[in-house]
Amino acid sequence: MPATRTTSPALERVHLVWDLLIIVLVIANLALLLFDSLYLLPPLNAAFETVAPGLHAAYERHIHARFLTIDLAFVAIFLLDVLLGWAVAIAERHYHRWFFYPFVHWYDVLGCIPLGGFRLLRILRVVSLLHRLQRMGLIDVRRWYLYGVVAKYYDILMEELTDRIAIRMLDNVQQEIRQSDGLSAPLMERVVRPRKQALIHEIGQRLEAMAGDAYAHNRDDTLRYVRGLVGRTLAESPELKRLERLPLGGQLTRGLEASLSDLACRLVDEALAGLKSAEFSALVEHLAESGFDAWLRTDPETERITEQVLVDMLELLKEQIAVKGWQHRYQ
Repeated sequence: MPATRTTSPALERVHLVWDLLIIVLVIANLALLLFDSLYLLPPLNAAFETVAPGLHAAYERHIHARFLTIDLAFVAIFLLDVLLGWAVAIAERHYHRWFFYPFVHWYDVLGCIPLGGFRLLRILRVVSLLHRLQRMGLIDVRRWYLYGVVAKYYDILMEELTDRIAIRMLDNVQQEIRQSDGLSAPLMERVVRPRKQALIHEIGQRLEAMAGDAYAHNRDDTLRYVRGLVGRTLAESPELKRLERLPLGGQLTRGLEASLSDLACRLVDEALAGLKSAEFSALVEHLAESGFDAWLRTDPETERITEQVLVDMLELLKEQIAVKGWQHRYQ
């Protein structure tokens, strides 16, 4: 990690003034490069001469004819900036080794080369200096109108680009699924079967939880239904109807109905309470395990259905990705 050392406020102000000067010079140099490039275009050159012949002649004589010399003057200042920055980095121990500076600031070094392609790297010098001023808290580019415009269209560009890449990838996956000889069997063997015990355990726990929670929330209704069922069953029994005709038969029938209803309700309570027992858990896991291998067996119809489900899922993902979120953000 680079070693750091606190910079004095006075030296920090000197850095600031120098950085601002370099920003102004880089902008002036880039503006001159752009103007001279346009000046070389015959239609624009002729239009410039027509509109301002005196200015055209002065530019031709004093600037265009000496353009390389002027650019070399800018290069000399930029090269001095690189050397001063390198010296300051060594003095303030910004980097772990003294020779790291030109590699970290490669765009500054290459931008000093007075050739067309390298000259464009001087734009990065402005970006770097603005980033430094932003980090120092002297400016806030996020409040600039130009930054907002650039950030907006950069966000739109990146979303459109990533969406298209994601949709293209999903298209390729769908094509691979359609062209595959068989997907269900490898899916079962390589994904599901290695997790057999974990899946069986999870299924058993979920069954226990569903049954227990459902009964706990509906216990009164369940017991009321059981009592009603016992009552209707006894009321339709021919033997009990004959028993009611005997002396004290009605009281005996009602007592029998109440006893059977209590017994049935107790059985239901005991049975559902046993869902949380270790025995029931073992029973559920045994049943799930016995049917697991049968569930994993595949056939051509299973292959077709599995592949169609996967293709449809990917199609749904593509539709979701295709939604242009930036239209909602920038309405």
